[in-house]
Amino acid sequence: MMALALEAFHFLRPWCLVLLPLIALLWWRIRAARGRSDTPGTGIAPHLRAALIVGGDGARWLQPVDSVALILVLAVLGASGPTWSRQVDPFAAQAAPVVVVLKVTPSMLGDDIAPTRLERAKQKIRDLLDLRAGARTALVAYAGSAHVVLPMTEDPAVMRPYLEGLSPEVMPVEGDRAGDALALATDLLGAEDSPGGILLVGDGIDPADVAAAPDTLVVLSMLPEGTRDRGFDALGAPVVAVTPDAGDVRRIDGLLNTAFHRAMLDDSEQPWLDRGPWLAWPMALLLALWFRRGWTMRWAAVAGLLLMLPTPSQAGVIDWFLTPDQQGRRAYEAADFERAATLFTDPLWRGYALYRDGQYAEAVQVLDRVETAQAASIQGMAHLKSRGYRDGVRAFETALERDPDYPGAAENLATAREIVEYIERVREQSDTGEERGQGADDVVFDNEAGRGADTQIQAEDEDQIGDGLMSADQWMTTVDTRTSDFLRQRFALENAQAGDAPADSAAGDNE
Repeated sequence: MMALALEAFHFLRPWCLVLLPLIALLWWRIRAARGRSDTPGTGIAPHLRAALIVGGDGARWLQPVDSVALILVLAVLGASGPTWSRQVDPFAAQAAPVVVVLKVTPSMLGDDIAPTRLERAKQKIRDLLDLRAGARTALVAYAGSAHVVLPMTEDPAVMRPYLEGLSPEVMPVEGDRAGDALALATDLLGAEDSPGGILLVGDGIDPADVAAAPDTLVVLSMLPEGTRDRGFDALGAPVVAVTPDAGDVRRIDGLLNTAFHRAMLDDSEQPWLDRGPWLAWPMALLLALWFRRGWTMRWAAVAGLLLMLPTPSQAGVIDWFLTPDQQGRRAYEAADFERAATLFTDPLWRGYALYRDGQYAEAVQVLDRVETAQAASIQGMAHLKSRGYRDGVRAFETALERDPDYPGAAENLATAREIVEYIERVREQSDTGEERGQGADDVVFDNEAGRGADTQIQAEDEDQIGDGLMSADQWMTTVDTRTSDFLRQRFALENAQAGDAPADSAAGDNE
């Protein structure tokens, strides 16, 4: 990241730098003149002259003109607008989308990394999810076959139960087919709007699969210290060794975000972030050198001022320098959305922080104060996340009324209408017996249009389900047991369907 920042470093107003030679010239002339004026006459004996000069050469080591020149240099640099990053778009993802590929084989049950390699791998993935709060993440598991456990999601809580349910017992085929898993991950990543990365978590890779490794791959090695793997050694991708602390996770996050941040720097639609105001802090410290005389009195005055300031119970030190909105922005950029929501006073920012924190009802209420297309669009997303699909339709319609060209509003409106139409169609079918739901004791839909009738749908007995494999949709409506059982059945179904496809194709060729 440091190398990327240095590569992007430039000045927004470089013409201001022409003042630096002028400042250097004035500093040199004033300092040279001051040195000549301080030199005693030549008619004084050397030992008497040394006694008459208070402080000797040490007193002239730092002169007032030096601090003034340095302050002017910092002012010119600040006015020139140094920058190395773009301004943050609050309504865009702030981290790269990532596909986590987890190896789920018997070798991962080894206990040379406590408690086991697989359990430690799950722990590291959870730590990465916490570090990337709000970022889009998908999960792929593989052994002898590869399966998408969960597509891209911004909610880490959704992934945790699926992650816990993974074990070698749920995988339908034994083996080590990392190439198939990396192909699935590449497809998932290709559907994203922004560049991202793939994280492979495992204890080795078959050398035959090395050629399938994409350029965006990062590896977390679940091998004990001093153990090497021939496949890992052949990879051109960075391999991070597992550590007892979170150092490996932080390094992985930086590696995965490198391509993303490079793409953000290339986004010409986002303005550059002017870092010049940060130079005001060293300028303020240098100004203190102007009060050289009376240091004791100066510190006494400062101590008295500190005693007069509000106590910590009334205000924190940060309140002396940053407004609540500025503090909220810092918390937001740190992905602490709950704290950001309590700090923001701007209703738009506060509402969006509540939305990112999952407080959808509160976000909708706060955003009612803002009559912009942006606020209505966020309200629409909050309604969809809380399953208020009809209200989501209204919110997106409002956004388009306020700004017909607002980005994404038309697409989101179409999606919300499709959801409402689907729910009402399912309700009508369940009312006429065309399609019976399974597993739910009581299903309630948004039926504002009044289509169909209120119906309680009873689950069928287990004996009626049969011994054959059920479809993924049937499992999603009937599963009421452990996640591992669901994953085992789903993976077996996917593997069976994948095995049938080549056979059908071959039969067609024979015909």
